Amino acid sequence: MIREPEPPPAPESKKAPESIESRSSGTGAREVDIDLIDPNPHQPRTRFRDESLEELAQSIRATGVIQPIVVRPIGARFQLIAGERRWRAAQRAGLFRIPAILRDVSDHVALEMTVVENLQREDLNPVEQAHAFETLIAIFGLTQEDAAARTGKDRTTIANSLRLLKLEAAILAMLEDGRLSAGHGRALLAIENSATRLAAARRAAEGKLTVRALERLASKAPRRGAPKTEPEIIDPNTRAALEDLERELGTRVTLRAPQGRRPGQLVIEYHEDRQLYALYERLRRSKDY
Repeated sequence: MIREPEPPPAPESKKAPESIESRSSGTGAREVDIDLIDPNPHQPRTRFRDESLEELAQSIRATGVIQPIVVRPIGARFQLIAGERRWRAAQRAGLFRIPAILRDVSDHVALEMTVVENLQREDLNPVEQAHAFETLIAIFGLTQEDAAARTGKDRTTIANSLRLLKLEAAILAMLEDGRLSAGHGRALLAIENSATRLAAARRAAEGKLTVRALERLASKAPRRGAPKTEPEIIDPNTRAALEDLERELGTRVTLRAPQGRRPGQLVIEYHEDRQLYALYERLRRSKDY
């Protein structure tokens, strides 16, 4: 019986060389000198916990840097776009080079990549997150709806986050170091008197006031410009509607009932022109407008 001849083997030249370059071609990473990398001035994260960095450094010493950082070339150096924590830990681990993906992008694109990448992380503190949203909206001229689409966050989340920046610096410091949560911060915003708010924040930071306790305290605190006469009684349905509107718009909404010839008023608060414009856009685009 005559057997068909076996096909000739593929020529050796067709095989990809077994090298680090070919194995990492899926990510497009290359080795970059750590000393040639500069941090990003728009990095939202301002605090890197020492113990967390040391844990990552120990892992890098054992297994290397598994996920490449992302950088862009600037002259003979590189600027970080994503992965500052890995870069810092690699330095601590004693590495001289680190795998990096190069992105030749403009300043604006690099900034957006940095901010959005960090906003998708879970370990930003409330103040870092708020500053990141603020940077994204201010530099790119975005509405809160646009920022929500870019980051995958809910618009109400963005509005509530930005409101935290109205708190005093001492309270923001408590939010940054974890003594207060974002929920505490939102509850404190309802207390209008600065001294009362700061005192309440300190008690909450000591564990003496929960978020719910702060909300009850805020509801009893006197408001600026409030009449000294007996306060108007708002029925539960109207109160629920106002609270729903506040959640939707991300700012305080008050209702003033008509008195005599004076018409009733629905008051929507804002603190700066950018917030006013965002509210205008929100109302203008509403189907019920």
